[in-house]
Amino acid sequence: MSAKGPRETAKGTGPGATDTRRGDNGAALAVHDPAKIRNVALVGHSGAGKSMLVEALLAATGAITRMGSISEGTTVSDSDPSAIHQQRSVTLSVAPILVGDIKVNLIDTPGYTDFTGELRAGLRAADAALFVVSAVDGIDGATVALWGECEKIRMPRAVVVSKLDHPRADFSAAVVRCQEAFGESVLPLYLPAVGNAGLIGVLHGTDNSHGTEKGELDPASGVEAARGPLIEGIIAESEDETLMDRYLGGEELPLADLIDDLETAVARGSFFPVMPTSSETGLGLPELMALLTDALPSPLERIAPAVMELDGSSLKPLPCDPAGRLAAEVVRTTVDPFLGRVCLVRVFSGTLREDSAIHIGGRGLADRGHEDHDADERITHLYSPVGSSLKAIPQCLAGDICAISKLASAETGDSVSAREAPLLIETWNMPEPLMPVAIEGASRSDEDALAKSIGKVAAADPTLRLERNQDTHQLILWCMGEAHAEVVLDRLRSQGVKLQTVDVITPLRETFATKATGHGRHVKQSGGHGQFAICDIEVEPLARGEGFEFTDKIVGGAIPGTFVTSVEKGVRSQMLKGVSAGFPVVDIKVTLVGGKTHSVDSSDAAFQSAGALALREAAASARIQLLEPVSSVVISVPDEFVGAVMSDMSGRRGRVTGTTAAEGEGTEISAEVPDQELLRYAIELRALTAGTGRFRRSFLRHEPLPKQA
Repeated sequence: MSAKGPRETAKGTGPGATDTRRGDNGAALAVHDPAKIRNVALVGHSGAGKSMLVEALLAATGAITRMGSISEGTTVSDSDPSAIHQQRSVTLSVAPILVGDIKVNLIDTPGYTDFTGELRAGLRAADAALFVVSAVDGIDGATVALWGECEKIRMPRAVVVSKLDHPRADFSAAVVRCQEAFGESVLPLYLPAVGNAGLIGVLHGTDNSHGTEKGELDPASGVEAARGPLIEGIIAESEDETLMDRYLGGEELPLADLIDDLETAVARGSFFPVMPTSSETGLGLPELMALLTDALPSPLERIAPAVMELDGSSLKPLPCDPAGRLAAEVVRTTVDPFLGRVCLVRVFSGTLREDSAIHIGGRGLADRGHEDHDADERITHLYSPVGSSLKAIPQCLAGDICAISKLASAETGDSVSAREAPLLIETWNMPEPLMPVAIEGASRSDEDALAKSIGKVAAADPTLRLERNQDTHQLILWCMGEAHAEVVLDRLRSQGVKLQTVDVITPLRETFATKATGHGRHVKQSGGHGQFAICDIEVEPLARGEGFEFTDKIVGGAIPGTFVTSVEKGVRSQMLKGVSAGFPVVDIKVTLVGGKTHSVDSSDAAFQSAGALALREAAASARIQLLEPVSSVVISVPDEFVGAVMSDMSGRRGRVTGTTAAEGEGTEISAEVPDQELLRYAIELRALTAGTGRFRRSFLRHEPLPKQA
């Protein structure tokens, strides 16, 4: 891409290699200057061709001898057994390549919505995003939403149109779709030549296709039509305000100046070039590598995340300085049977070295089963990751990505700093898991194994939330969707845990719908001290949400005050156990109106038993009402899906309480929905809105459960 002279790239066997074995180029890629590093996240919908583009770039630079296959499970990116089984990426992976003297860390992220957590982690580790769009398929709503997220943080972006070797590929149509979805600042730098024999440089006006003289353009190529908007787009982002006047005046602008302005605008995140490629034929790979190294920013050009002291007090932003204060972050955690816990780490400041003492700190995920923690550890092994392969390295400097093995306490999202100068990095936004899956061990021994293994799986996945429901006693895995749940279950089973999924039980409540009286008689005599306690109570319902009220109306001291408290304890204990269906009792008022005691045989335990018996007897003569939990739900959808979502709400016994304009675009629908109707809503909303719908929920109250439910 650069006009400053030809670039030399590492030579390899390329995509067409016929070697029978795959290999690598030996030693890990080492750099000693953050300016020579590029961290690029490949993003886009599942099936767009991200993993195969990584394979093609690895092969083109000699990092591997031949490309792998997704169907055979031999790609560098997708070594996870779940990824091979599902034939799609389920975790992020890092594959570095060397382009000239520039190390490019290619961060392959999952495209399926269930693995948004891995995608967000990949963006955290990256300094730029490469949106991969299929020339055959359209652009899904999730990709459009992701573009908007990158826009908010001004992340530099470029677009790769892939699969141009496909018979139905249409590059021009793909560019139009990109402009409709991403904006008018998305413009092609190259056009595919006739028959995809090569690329035509729009800015340079040159054709590098086979069989065509240099500079000879096919009149039907469309390059002239594309060149004007490209130059105008570059000028619009230029800091030189005279360029537009000179261009409109007919002056031929220097190509070097245009390229400089182009590279500046791309690195700044205000201009977005489009590159045509084919992983199968190698079309566009040299031009793409030039874009990665020349236009996308180095870590020196990006602002590091906010940092703070362990007490929460803020610190000044840390520059990307290898000699500065150490600040790194765990972006992915795996458990290897031989290496133990392996953490993928992005270093923002300072340098990680073997045998150095570090501080591990984690905050803000206690609600997901990840308790806040701090620990001091020592780095024993440091690696450069190439997919699942690890190459030993002595150090990792600011701006680079590495892997650390055998860290006992580190989890995804944790901060890594120097032991003598610990700090915390502000965590990125984790998506909320909203689909519950109930699991249990196949036997008692499997329950024990499950308890040991579930913590390891949770440590690697901050989008997984664990819950041991106190009412139903079920172990609930809150997941992002079915595919995410399948991956979590596969990982547990791979550790030797035999488990099964069961229906999720919605934790209901019970209450008295009518007034009732109860007589509790607990009298036993078996020689020596016996047990004697008699009490009479009245029960009446309270308004929703008022809880429990106990009143003593004993006259004449029939029951001493100490035993009145015992009756209340017995009633409360029985309320927790339930009186009809085994669910806790709520919203009742219990009045103690009478009873008898014995001077010797009455005791605290006896009156607790009598109180429980009295409540059960009252329940036998009353109408017991089951209550179901209802949540307040806020659903964010594009405007075209509002009608469908609101219609679906009525079928879920939901009540729409209002609609408002969402931040940015779309509509937020507020509703009150029974929890029973939300068990699979994460999946069903996605299907209803073509993957664009999102929702958040919070408990609101309990309401009577209809008989038909």
